[in-house]
Amino acid sequence: MKAILRHGPRMAVSLLPLLLALLHVLGAWPMEPLQRLDQIIYDARLKAALPQGTDERIVIVDIDEQSLAEQGRWPWPRDRVAALVDELFERQGVRVLGLDTVFAEPDESAGHARLQALARDEPALAQRLQALLPELDLDARLAQALRDRPVVLGYYFTSDRQARTSGVLPAPVFTADALRGQQLRATRWDGHGANLPALAEAAPRAGFFNAIADSDGVVRSLPLLAEHQGRYYESLALAVLRLTLGDPAVAPVASAAHLPGQPAPVHGLRLLQPERARLIPLDERATVLVPFRGAGGPQGGSFRYVPATDLLSGRLPPGSLQGRIALLGTTAPGLMDLRATPMSETFPGVEVHANLIAGLLDERLPVRPDYAPGAELVQVLLVGLMLALLLPRLSALGALLLSAASLLAVVGLNLWLFSAHGLVLPLASVLFVIALVFVLDMSYGYLVESRSKRHLAQLFGTYVPPELVDEMLKDPDRYSMQAQTRELTVMFCDMRGFTSLSERLTPTELQALLNRVFSRLTRVIRRRRGTIDKYMGDCVMAFWGAPLDEPAHAALAVQTAWEMVAEVQAINREHAAAGLPPIAVGIGLNTGEVCVGDMGSDLRRSYTVVGDAVNLASRLEGLSKVYGVAVVAGETTRAQAPGWLWQALDRVQVKGKAEAVTIFTPRAPAAGADPALTAELALWEQALAAWRARDGAACRDALLQLRATSAENVLYRLYAERVASVDTESRDAPWTGTTVFDDK
Repeated sequence: MKAILRHGPRMAVSLLPLLLALLHVLGAWPMEPLQRLDQIIYDARLKAALPQGTDERIVIVDIDEQSLAEQGRWPWPRDRVAALVDELFERQGVRVLGLDTVFAEPDESAGHARLQALARDEPALAQRLQALLPELDLDARLAQALRDRPVVLGYYFTSDRQARTSGVLPAPVFTADALRGQQLRATRWDGHGANLPALAEAAPRAGFFNAIADSDGVVRSLPLLAEHQGRYYESLALAVLRLTLGDPAVAPVASAAHLPGQPAPVHGLRLLQPERARLIPLDERATVLVPFRGAGGPQGGSFRYVPATDLLSGRLPPGSLQGRIALLGTTAPGLMDLRATPMSETFPGVEVHANLIAGLLDERLPVRPDYAPGAELVQVLLVGLMLALLLPRLSALGALLLSAASLLAVVGLNLWLFSAHGLVLPLASVLFVIALVFVLDMSYGYLVESRSKRHLAQLFGTYVPPELVDEMLKDPDRYSMQAQTRELTVMFCDMRGFTSLSERLTPTELQALLNRVFSRLTRVIRRRRGTIDKYMGDCVMAFWGAPLDEPAHAALAVQTAWEMVAEVQAINREHAAAGLPPIAVGIGLNTGEVCVGDMGSDLRRSYTVVGDAVNLASRLEGLSKVYGVAVVAGETTRAQAPGWLWQALDRVQVKGKAEAVTIFTPRAPAAGADPALTAELALWEQALAAWRARDGAACRDALLQLRATSAENVLYRLYAERVASVDTESRDAPWTGTTVFDDK
């Protein structure tokens, strides 16, 4: 919940693409670019999964440029078409012939009508003409060639205001009564251009060859059914398939999933074969996606092309097409039967039907299932919400990796469903969500949050170690310069021997020395997550616990003080080698509530701490020289840093503070402590207890033992002098065991 509140605005911005995608998926605001992208993705998937090799079951009899050059311009005389049909069935032995053309007008190329007009007034000519009728009626010649053969004629449907019709339609595959209240949204037409009655009677099987392009003008699917005056007619591809399979009956199949009270939508056709029923899935327009095999045309390699003129001229050996399905069509550009498809912008229309027939035979059709919109909606919601909630919490690299992983996952799943199961599911909307959520999240992070982060880095960069600034930048809204009361540990570190150094060194040398020493001490402070408050001459002030919360602020401060003392010892070794005097430091540590924040005047401000605990830390630093130790810490600091062997120094009342405090110094880490040091500290506790009880003799005895092993110890010498002084005082004088310091 905290993360949501912290990143709320950024998450809200990231949800905008999800909202747009949902409006698109639900149809409330369709976005044409996404529809176009889905079409491009489908084409790419189709090309990536193309089968290899030539389908030998289907051959295309091509009215190509060569055929037109040798046989004359189209349309050819019907007796020439009849000769082609005879060649295909008698010499070549094709199994089924489909004609991707229509014979809607009578063939008058033999002059039959003109001769009849002339013969009206010439009885002798009329008698002679009657004898020639079988040779002059070319339509009858073609009808004779078609009769009793497995031929599927072609025709087309139209829609215009006049509902014009010509020719004779075949019998429908079923009527509206066969739907039994089911819903079939096949394309509805009101006109048609079909074949001459004589041809339709001779070859009663026919199929329409209409192609319906998508919004971009590309033919990706073909209708299997068309509605005309309440009757449903089959396409050329379906008619050829049925004739190849033994002419099974067709029955509509409705979906079991539909809204209560609404008619069940038809989602497929069942071919009722004796051995088994074939199910052909349909989309909402009663169309099927064409499973293109490859590039179209004679050089495409998907199907065998035979020039029609080779058949008419007898150049093709007999039986070359035995048992094959033959489709008569054209690749000649002038005959206007080229289509834009995913494979090519000039794809032969007859080969579109060939691809569909091959897919129907193999029962291998890409299917856009009726649940595709629901799957798209679920995918968009899951991916969009995940990215909108997670990306604002991640770094730029993490956001990039998550977005890339999401992209690969949805694309991989989509491709697997297509290649393994033939399912065509929308992909553009979820890609749109992934890309735009990532872009908006990164843009918001850079333009809005990074600006606040840069401001935060500018504010705290000079006070706080860089690694702490990096942590703060993860949640910049939590940090500000606003003053607040918090428990911190404050350190004052003062350099000893500064006066003697200033007498021996020039100002430039002294400045270089101070910079070098403070740089090394500052690195120690920063390494232990301390915040530099200020430098004051030969003194540095720091604190722990702000601006970044640090529960172990006291322990870190003590560890820092210990390492600073070790660093000074290393510096002194270098000074000795360089002939410079040694230096020493006095460090005061105190833990307590302080006011921390941006303070100062209108002209100059700084991030600092103020309060009684700060003043006490400063006083403790001054006492380090009195007690001869490098580090002096208050009671709270000692209590919150238990990992050390502490030596109590005294109970003192410093200037400006009414209450007395006990002060300590760390002697060593508690782990692995020297037994001799442990014994020394135990003896010191006896001496200090005797001192506080005003038992001079006991204190003196303990101090004698301590000084025997540590004669130079300033603390022990100080207390020996105090015992001697107290012995001369009256026993009636008030006694608290507290040392009062009137100086700062």
